Amino acid sequence: MQYRRMRGVDAPLSVLGFGAMRLPKTPDGRIDRPAATAMVRYAIDAGVNYVDTAYVYHEGESEPFLGEALGDGYRERVFLATKLPAFMVKARDEMDRYLDEQRARLRTDAIDLYLLHGLNGESWERMQALGVLEFLDEALADGRIRHAGFSFHDDFAAFTPIVDAYDWTFAQVQYNYMDVHYQGGAGAVRYAADRGLGVVVMEPLRGGALARPIPGVAELWARAGAERTPAEWGLAWLWDQPEVTVVLSGMSAMDQVRENVAYADRARPNSLSPAERAVYDDVRALYRGRSAIDCTRCGYCQPCPSGVDIPECFSLYNDAHVYGDAAGAKSGYHIFARFGGAASNCTECGQCEERCPQGLEIRKHLKAVDELLG
Repeated sequence: MQYRRMRGVDAPLSVLGFGAMRLPKTPDGRIDRPAATAMVRYAIDAGVNYVDTAYVYHEGESEPFLGEALGDGYRERVFLATKLPAFMVKARDEMDRYLDEQRARLRTDAIDLYLLHGLNGESWERMQALGVLEFLDEALADGRIRHAGFSFHDDFAAFTPIVDAYDWTFAQVQYNYMDVHYQGGAGAVRYAADRGLGVVVMEPLRGGALARPIPGVAELWARAGAERTPAEWGLAWLWDQPEVTVVLSGMSAMDQVRENVAYADRARPNSLSPAERAVYDDVRALYRGRSAIDCTRCGYCQPCPSGVDIPECFSLYNDAHVYGDAAGAKSGYHIFARFGGAASNCTECGQCEERCPQGLEIRKHLKAVDELLG
């Protein structure tokens, strides 16, 4: 396992972080706790020391799960990160209530790395007005949190005022070789690093999309003269950049944990050759020519009040385009739609679009899904 430094943190952080947003599930949709616990502990035993969750992940089940999974001495071996659900906060006293509830759910006295969750320009102004900076000062002073940061979903113009407003330890941004200029993108990574902030990357494989082989990609990667899986190519692009401190992976199966740990053993900055870096441009062009909806399956749009499984609808729709297999996508869609998640159930209430960090026109896209696959 390779490690990198974050200013103010008393030990190096593993370049691979364990993201607890896409844990394995049982048939009824709950976290498969035995399988997920084995995954978390395997990763820690292999050297991963950064574990990330949030109040809302797995519909509120992720934090309590980690509170159990990090028992038996595992809590002391990691830097634990979770997030204040800024989009749910309506008053100053709720910030303390959420933090205290999270410490109880995680079975810990202090959160090592505490983030304001999903900031954009509008939510940042609202949180400032509610007194969030005073809240962070107090939580740091009394030891309930050890370091403050924020996760971000907006453009670069909204990013810089947030960075400059407080003595943050780190920022968490969406970044991968497809999202070089999406939201804050590379500009945000460099801006944060230049000001001494650690950079934690989310969605390194765009919700797993970049880990799936599609026609033509293998031939492009082969030009670089190095043997890597699609997932390792995606992670290697990030680890090649010294500005990146930790790359979060939302792993959902043990084989993904084993593979990513092995990749992280080889993760070094400035290690890609010019030929390897050049291939990413060609792969990027191929993907952009095939994908129809820019969904990362983050799940922030869920739950839908009408029961629409929006991420799955979009995933199957994209599969039809990326793989050129509308018949296969339609077959899969009809199977999953039997359980009530079909796009046709949308009532166009718009709640999903208010929560979508990608700013997608979800209602419009759901109509397209229904027309193609319904």
